[in-house]
Amino acid sequence: MPEISEKELAAASKQLWLKALTAVQISNHTYAISLLQGILGDNPGFLEARKLLRKCELQLAGGAKKKSGLFGLQTGGMGLMKIQGVAKKDPLAALPLIEKELEKDPFNEAANDLLFDVCLKLELSDSAAFALETVRSGAPENAKLMKKLAAFYTSREMYDLAGAVYNDIIKHHPTDGEAIKGAKDSSARASMHKQRWDENANMRDLMRDSSQFEELEKASRTGLTREQLEERREKTIEKYNANPNHLATVKELAGLYEQLEDWHNAQSFYQWAYSLSNGDVALETKASAMKDKAIDADLQELEKAVAADPNNAELSAALDTRRNDRLQEQVHEAQRRVDQNPTDPQLRYELGSALYQAGDLSGAIPHLQQATRNPHIRTKVLLLLGRTFKGKAMFDLSIKQLADALADLHAMDGTKKEVLYEKGLIHEEMGDRTSALDCFKQIYEVDYGYRDVAKRVESSYS
Repeated sequence: MPEISEKELAAASKQLWLKALTAVQISNHTYAISLLQGILGDNPGFLEARKLLRKCELQLAGGAKKKSGLFGLQTGGMGLMKIQGVAKKDPLAALPLIEKELEKDPFNEAANDLLFDVCLKLELSDSAAFALETVRSGAPENAKLMKKLAAFYTSREMYDLAGAVYNDIIKHHPTDGEAIKGAKDSSARASMHKQRWDENANMRDLMRDSSQFEELEKASRTGLTREQLEERREKTIEKYNANPNHLATVKELAGLYEQLEDWHNAQSFYQWAYSLSNGDVALETKASAMKDKAIDADLQELEKAVAADPNNAELSAALDTRRNDRLQEQVHEAQRRVDQNPTDPQLRYELGSALYQAGDLSGAIPHLQQATRNPHIRTKVLLLLGRTFKGKAMFDLSIKQLADALADLHAMDGTKKEVLYEKGLIHEEMGDRTSALDCFKQIYEVDYGYRDVAKRVESSYS
């Protein structure tokens, strides 16, 4: 069964697809989900619909659900066991049943694993990869499924992607020998794969027109020089001037400006692409990200000017004003996103963080407290919440947040060191040198060079 694009949809399905896009644009995610389920029932190979369906489900779910079941393992329940029986006999019939399970919990690891297997049986390779990539974004600590995804990419000679997955495993399981070996092997295979491409003199012969080879080579965005990017940009501008409403050309031009780090133009063209796309949320997000980069780049230029002329009072005042304006802009933008999706813990965290940076500690607290509902960002939320209480001199509450964060951390990684160090500083500020030293010693035992813990620990013995 082939995977299809929007162009290959039948007229009736295309109408439903347009309705679904409109529903997403006005944040009517429940209606969009019902439309997308119907589209996928008739067009199981339409991956874009499956991706949009998952985004809508995640918006309604408000992030990943906590695992349930024996010892916290996610089992999928009896419903999923029955679907597994259906999948063995009729994989195609199992697809809509799996989607119904994922509607309840989009990050359900067992359901996504089954979706992967079923899609492979139906020869929907990209859809299969998407199923496990969903697990990767929601439960990257699931080493078993991440290794399955890495093996999938390796079998298709997609070594860069396989290496990225193995590296994700290592972040959560630093001593996983299989993942460490997989990352090294993938890196080596990726290099050899690229070398074979570079050294294969017959490649030009396999293409009737050598110019076709040059175009393909230039189309690769990996390793292009600035001159090559500028050359592509000029050619794309010519295409854009011929037809400013051609979505693919506008997206290509936006991408080129992004690679050239021309953030202002990148933002303008991503925004125009969004206008042409009938509400593509990904393009809207891109435009917003480019706007942030453009503002930050302007701020950095001003900082360089002040550093070059530190006695210029006018420049220094302008920098202070711009920094304050930037903080308020970030708060305003984060608030706008929360207003659009008030149940999304990630957006709540971003708003809380913006308020914290702006100095509104009391305003940050309720948003950070709501953000703790997402287990995948809970640790960094608790760390920031601890710092927020510290800023209000509420040290006992600060210690409580950091202790909760430590309870979720097992490996002594960078995050745990940061939480321990922060907790040690607060104990010290409270006059509890014994508890402070205990925190610093835990870091000292595994990382002598971390910040100033060696000095703090060793001075306690003198």
